[in-house]
Amino acid sequence: MTNQQFMSEMNRLENILFSFALRLTRNYEDAQDLMQETIFRAYKHRDKFAMGTNFKSWSSTIMRNTYINRYRKMKSRKHVNEPVESFLFAVENKSAIANGGEMNMRMEELEDKLRQISEIYSVPFLMFYRGYEYKEIASYLNIPIGTVKSRIFLARKKLKVLIGERPAAL
Repeated sequence: MTNQQFMSEMNRLENILFSFALRLTRNYEDAQDLMQETIFRAYKHRDKFAMGTNFKSWSSTIMRNTYINRYRKMKSRKHVNEPVESFLFAVENKSAIANGGEMNMRMEELEDKLRQISEIYSVPFLMFYRGYEYKEIASYLNIPIGTVKSRIFLARKKLKVLIGERPAAL
């Protein structure tokens, strides 16, 4: 399809396509944007149009697919209706004061649970928790890596059982 043929067909269908865009978007400005995007995509892919087929259906399909893709993209994005300046407090950390009380309580509870399981399991688990690699733990404790992995796994399993025994909250 030549440029001239494309433009004459598009001019002939412009009103029909615009009314279709209005029905899809229900907004005049969005319909104009959709119309412009459709013309751009149709022009870009005019060589894929098969002569003898229905140009109106082909361009309407392009418009519908463009609308659906735009809708999906907008649906997945989070929209904020306030200007960015309103959210500068989130970047500035002047008014926030760190409170480690809850973390300290959790750590005390975890240490209490670790004392309840055997030292054979708690030492490799704590070393792994503090960032040591399996090889380092194995060489420090002078045991094979497989044993280290097994003891860490069993320590986790035992801790899950102990943590699950919490008294019911009121």
